[in-house]
Amino acid sequence: MHASPLLQPFDLHGLPLPNRMVMAPLTRSRAGSERIPNAVMAQYYTQRASAGLIISEATTISSEANGWLESPGIYSDAMVAGWKTVTQAVHNHGGRIFLQLWHMGRASHSSFHGGSLPVAPSPIPINGDGIPTTAGKQPYETPRSLDTAEIPRVVDDYRTAAARAKEAGFDGVEVHAANGYLIDQFLQSKTNHRTDAYGGNVINRCRFLRDVVEAVTSVWPASRVGVRLSPNGSFNDMGSPDFRDQFTAAARALDPFGLAYLHVVDGLGFGFHELAKAMTLAEFRKVFRGPLMGNCGYTQETAEAAITSGAADLIAFGRPYISNPDLVDRFAHGWPLAAPAPMADWYSPQGGRGYTDFPAYPVS
Repeated sequence: MHASPLLQPFDLHGLPLPNRMVMAPLTRSRAGSERIPNAVMAQYYTQRASAGLIISEATTISSEANGWLESPGIYSDAMVAGWKTVTQAVHNHGGRIFLQLWHMGRASHSSFHGGSLPVAPSPIPINGDGIPTTAGKQPYETPRSLDTAEIPRVVDDYRTAAARAKEAGFDGVEVHAANGYLIDQFLQSKTNHRTDAYGGNVINRCRFLRDVVEAVTSVWPASRVGVRLSPNGSFNDMGSPDFRDQFTAAARALDPFGLAYLHVVDGLGFGFHELAKAMTLAEFRKVFRGPLMGNCGYTQETAEAAITSGAADLIAFGRPYISNPDLVDRFAHGWPLAAPAPMADWYSPQGGRGYTDFPAYPVS
């Protein structure tokens, strides 16, 4: 068995993790049109319970937050009950699971909201080839700018969702502030042209994130709340010239909370804006004293190097977990990885096919 640093235990502020491998949040579109977690989702997460920590797929905090077909929510009693079956199954198999809290902001479409425009910090549309909807792919729309007076309502949606996550039996929550969704839209100068207290400079653009984290940590201990950032990403038409100053300021603003971890999508495999040299975990280590999690494109070898060097405390793996539910065992024993799942199966609402039908490595 390989004595990998990834397989060493880690104390996450009193939550013991048996290894440093995290299952990254992976949107898979298996919750149905009602967005209620179900038995096949419970099976999927249970198969991957050997991860040191599972971070759930992005889960919307309100109906306003929706914008992805058949992704789950956490804003109704039925959704809480559905997620409870998932968390209980994971716990029964010895796992630990955080819920990722999601608001899509401008990366949505009016068809998800009864004809009302999606909301954003500023009325700036995504420059892209469109968004899948129940009526097929539609052009991105110019979102409606949130009034300053509305922002506390959205912040409270995060607080309520965090409370529902606790009711559903999660071990903690992750605030999704990455990949061009609402919080990231507030952070970045490309998408935030506000002149109120939530825009105009790097400190003000951190305010919405800070408000959300304050709300969520009023429900959970900060040691059970993570935050995800994507400083280098171009997904959803993101990337700002002042990204380095902005994300350094964001990490500095988060440091005093004593969070469970800071989850940084530092890899470039999900798209890189190429506005300057990519930010590294080492830059975040200078301003954030808590546990750091790296993500995106890591192999076993590069992940081990990041842990050994001290650059990261944890490494999140996404795509490898799709077709390798036993990824921990494969790394531990040096077994080969299964062939990657076809991209057509990633978001396909087809029950267990391409979802729960990947076997563990055959041991003779």
